[in-house]
Amino acid sequence: MSDIKLPRRLDLSVQYACNREGVPSRVDFRRWLRAAEPGAARITVRIVDEDEGRELNRDYRGKDYATNVLTFAYDEGEDMPLPEGLPLMGDLVLCRQVVEREAAEQGKPLDAHYAHLSVHGMLHLQGFDHEIDAEADVMEARERSILASLGIADPYAGER
Repeated sequence: MSDIKLPRRLDLSVQYACNREGVPSRVDFRRWLRAAEPGAARITVRIVDEDEGRELNRDYRGKDYATNVLTFAYDEGEDMPLPEGLPLMGDLVLCRQVVEREAAEQGKPLDAHYAHLSVHGMLHLQGFDHEIDAEADVMEARERSILASLGIADPYAGER
């Protein structure tokens, strides 16, 4: 199956399960996710409120609070990974209130923070992680590069 050449197509579904005020459009999410170079991908972005964000974080990560972004790869945790050659598939869940609060606290434009978290989630779907410092350095460098290509400032500036 590895001989199959899939187009660099992004099948994107965006679900707004909360008030849409201030939330980026599907066009914005498409541009940000495409910049993360996923190749062929089938992605659902779901924007949720704090209650749903907290429930998902508690049920899937054992942490009883809403977080900014959760990433669910369709083959994650399965005994058998998806066959080679299939598109990248997964869900990104962004919590509107948490994203807004963080952007305000960090003095960042709201769209830039949504872009960062979308790229961050897409990189997780591609296998990047940040649990170990060396892995975090690689992932953050990739995020900086992608965001710079979109004209978005370094989201980690001033943190280290």
